Amino acid sequence: MPDQPSQEARILELRALLERANIAYYIDAAPFMADTEFDTLLAELGELEAEHPELADPNSPTVRVGGSPITGFTTLAHTIPMLSIDNTYNEQEIRAWITKTQSALGASSGSDLFGSDPAAFICEPKIDGVALSIRYEKGIFSRALTRGDGTQGDDVSHAIRTIKSLPLKLDPEAVAEILEIRGEVYIPLPEFARINQEREDAGDDLFMNPRNACAGTIKQLDPKVASARNLGFIAHGIGELSDPTYADSFSIFCEKIKALGFPTTEHRSTATTADEIIEAIHRIDTLRHDLDYATDGVVIRVDSFVQQEHLGSTSKSPRWIIAYKFPAERKTTKLIAVDHQVGKTGKITPRATLEPVLLAGTTVSHATLHNYGIIRQRDLHLGDTVEVEKAGEIIPQVVGVILDQRPGDAMAVRPPDHCPTCDAPLEIEPPEAIEDPTLETVRRCMNPECPAQIREKLVWFVGRRQMEIDTLGESTIDLIRASDIPLNHFADIYSLKDHRDALLDLDRMGEKKVENMLASIEASKSRGLAKLLAGMGIRHVGASTAKALAKVFRDYDELFGAQVWQLMPMAVNRMIKKDRKFYLGTDEKLDAEYETGLGADTAPLFYAYLHSDPAIETFSQFKALGLDLSSHDYVDADQPLNNPFAGKTIVLTGALEHFTRPELTDILEKYGAKCSGSVSKNTDILIAGEKAGSKLAKAQSLGVEVWDETKARQILDSINKSG
Repeated sequence: MPDQPSQEARILELRALLERANIAYYIDAAPFMADTEFDTLLAELGELEAEHPELADPNSPTVRVGGSPITGFTTLAHTIPMLSIDNTYNEQEIRAWITKTQSALGASSGSDLFGSDPAAFICEPKIDGVALSIRYEKGIFSRALTRGDGTQGDDVSHAIRTIKSLPLKLDPEAVAEILEIRGEVYIPLPEFARINQEREDAGDDLFMNPRNACAGTIKQLDPKVASARNLGFIAHGIGELSDPTYADSFSIFCEKIKALGFPTTEHRSTATTADEIIEAIHRIDTLRHDLDYATDGVVIRVDSFVQQEHLGSTSKSPRWIIAYKFPAERKTTKLIAVDHQVGKTGKITPRATLEPVLLAGTTVSHATLHNYGIIRQRDLHLGDTVEVEKAGEIIPQVVGVILDQRPGDAMAVRPPDHCPTCDAPLEIEPPEAIEDPTLETVRRCMNPECPAQIREKLVWFVGRRQMEIDTLGESTIDLIRASDIPLNHFADIYSLKDHRDALLDLDRMGEKKVENMLASIEASKSRGLAKLLAGMGIRHVGASTAKALAKVFRDYDELFGAQVWQLMPMAVNRMIKKDRKFYLGTDEKLDAEYETGLGADTAPLFYAYLHSDPAIETFSQFKALGLDLSSHDYVDADQPLNNPFAGKTIVLTGALEHFTRPELTDILEKYGAKCSGSVSKNTDILIAGEKAGSKLAKAQSLGVEVWDETKARQILDSINKSG
């Protein structure tokens, strides 16, 4: 076996080679390595890094495929504010801005402020994506922040590291010590089409446009989501730069960063007159439908950094840059029908069927109607002549009605009263929409076993934090559902034992795996009420609310027998610190810190679900199958909690030896603690395992009491002995 030094050298060699291959493929369009060879070398690097975690590098090419999920976002200040850009839809306003800018630079006064040459302007496509500021320190990727409010943004480095076209390491000799590249992250249009096709095939709601999909992607905590969506990035600006001599103009800056491996637009041009700028706008308008990213205009900026500094900024926008926005293309057509589509979360989305019309280069026969509130606002009728546009939206949308062309027999579009798939009751949001239907934003099926939702519900149900059926994962669920074995309801999971021979006939389902899966399913019957409620995907009932309910109600029958008032305003399971007792009903003294989620609006909805026919049938099946519907978390309100954890806010950090974090969280919460994910002045105790990091440092700076795992176990043992 190779020794440590040679393996370290191989790791460094592979990282450098694969990074060069990425740049050659994504930036230079001149690949020097076959895809199969790249994949083989990447796999080798991953294996070596796994064998040598001490050589880990957050900027290794292996992070392109996604690493471990993060626990939350950190908001950080921008070193230089990310101001917004003024925009206009009017060519005359562009001409006026050019004249005003040239005048401010001395062109019309004869002052020769910046020499005899006229001011140069750079024109380039305005990418309809998500603005980012990406920071490099000594040539190493440091962080990526969203624009946020312009002064601070969210750290989304975990997702941005997966962008294959973005270099993570630069030649430190060729770059300033601190370099902030600003640009646009986006989902390429072919990728967007692929993602939406997959979502449609899965029965999920479609993404409205690449920009919103991209924004949602980089805000996913799991970087594998970003990696799977193959994000792109194009640099178009500059933030902090420690070397003021690095470049004296935007065009030179772009040339330098392109040489470093950063993607920049190929459609940048220089102009010195208003006519040349208008010509550039028309040229980009002509080619933009052939680009692989969405564009919604043209950005025009002064090229010289000295001139930019002279022009300065307002409180909102720089004076040296403006965006011309392309007007939306709009056509009229007939509204033929409206379908009511149920997504995986139960959300019902209306979709219009239209007479085909050519719009922005494609034939459109379907369009989104967004929600039923918008349908009511526009008073849509079948047979209406409607206006359809794409604008920056890739998915067509109905934006208006030509009322004077409405036929006499036109029928108003009505939302469904029950789920179109399973006939279950529907939830309408916000509650005020019941009185004023124009306010409605969401109409949702309340049945968690609705066939339109069931696949995702099954995946959630078997998860580790729910029913803990480890061997029945997402791919296995898909495999079983593609066969003749019934797996369409929660109860079907517990009937899989009756299909053992059929399971063994499936691909990748050996005898050991089947036996382990059936044993895990059987073991899950004993999880108790809180786990079961949390696993069913009931609206407004997550893990914390399910546990809160289980602390107050002894079993399902007692929960089913509760009145609505006993479920609100989540009087169920809030504590009063002075005597540590639980209360039902409303009480002004209840400590809001223990609010669990159900309120005056949501408790009646949970009650309605619990007493609906589908829910009653589901729990009847659970009983018949032998699932434990009793509470494992019940706390007698007449027995005060007398232990060091009661009423304490506790944070866990670091690697624990004898517990997983979820296991210890469950134990502490049973003893009346509130477990939080972040340290603050309200934290009472930090339990720190091995390799505790920033949370430990913050706790120490705030004077928070710190325990190690040994102390926590000793106290738990003493409680158990005394109990």
